[in-house]
Amino acid sequence: MSQTRNNRWIVQVILVLAVLAFVGVSVIPLFGTLNNTPLSSENTASTKGSLTSSEQKSKLEDQVRGYELVLQKEPENQTALKGLLEARLQLLSQKEKAEVKPSDIQVVIEPLEKLAKLNPDQSEYAVLLAQAKQQIGDREGAAQAYRSILETKPGDLKALQGMVALLVNQQRPEAAIGLLQETLTNAAQANTNQPGSVDTVAVQVLLGSVHASQKRYAQAASAYDQAIKKDPKDFRPVVAKAMLLKQQGKNAQAKPLFDSAAALAPAQYKDEINKAANAPPTPAASSAPAPESKPK
Repeated sequence: MSQTRNNRWIVQVILVLAVLAFVGVSVIPLFGTLNNTPLSSENTASTKGSLTSSEQKSKLEDQVRGYELVLQKEPENQTALKGLLEARLQLLSQKEKAEVKPSDIQVVIEPLEKLAKLNPDQSEYAVLLAQAKQQIGDREGAAQAYRSILETKPGDLKALQGMVALLVNQQRPEAAIGLLQETLTNAAQANTNQPGSVDTVAVQVLLGSVHASQKRYAQAASAYDQAIKKDPKDFRPVVAKAMLLKQQGKNAQAKPLFDSAAALAPAQYKDEINKAANAPPTPAASSAPAPESKPK
């Protein structure tokens, strides 16, 4: 189960970073991680259906007030904290992106901090906390949240990807590369202490994606080739290299790799790979903008 989640995460990272290599690395969208968080689905189900947008908003606001009342008496009630977090995030998701202000995101930070503290083994909360802090411009707070995960779980893919994106966003690609290389150097010992704790192929793919984001295509290809050599049956570095070639306009060379990746991949990933293979060509690498220096 854990490996399946890691596979889906890294596939998403590959496809996202492949695009970010050309449009600039920005903050991971806060709302885009909701499907990976251990939140209850009760609120979501209760606010869908025949309710209008205004009715949904009113219902969610009532739920927020109800959870706040519970937490006044029981500050560490996790059911109430999760419900409050989810209701507030759903209220945020009803707004247009341009309408969301840092103060709107601030309201999710407190329940996330409590949930992250109460659930140190569930890194999803700390990752969401880091993303929320990054959204309001607290990059140091975001970095601290990512580091808190990586200190005990150096191979946590979500935290690694988030920290890497943050560093590249700050125009610190060498720091991102150093973090990933250090993770790979220590992987053998980490996996001896806790088998399977560091997915070295996934980390190698992330390393290649950072090189790709800096238009260091030879280094990116080398990283992907090393990952492919390590596990020839793993589809992830294959699709990553295919995306790299496609970005450079080498569609003829990319096609057999896409085909190979689709053949190697479990059924649930084949559509994503085929969709990436058939997507319109990306702009020429020479015209690609550099990564942004500040989060959007």
